[in-house]
Amino acid sequence: MSIIITVYGAEKKCASCVNLPSAWETKEWLEALLTRKYVNQPLAFEYVDMEYPKAGHEAFAQHMLEEDRIYPLVTINGDVVAEGNPKVKDIYTKIDHLVK
Repeated sequence: MSIIITVYGAEKKCASCVNLPSAWETKEWLEALLTRKYVNQPLAFEYVDMEYPKAGHEAFAQHMLEEDRIYPLVTINGDVVAEGNPKVKDIYTKIDHLVK
């Protein structure tokens, strides 16, 4: 089973995340971190710009805009695991649960 890590965000940072890395940078950082830790796991990473979402992500991107969700927002297999500054421990916990 593939584990899909999706990072939602926008080119412009949200007001509460000005001092944090961009959503794209967060995706790149998570990809580097998680592929080193989970070497033998089928991980897939994607970035979705919530203002111009890819096919299949339109409804969630619209929800983010309407609900003023903090981004970057990270999902693993569709479950939200982080908003704003992601906590690595929470991400590890979710992936560990999926690989068992």
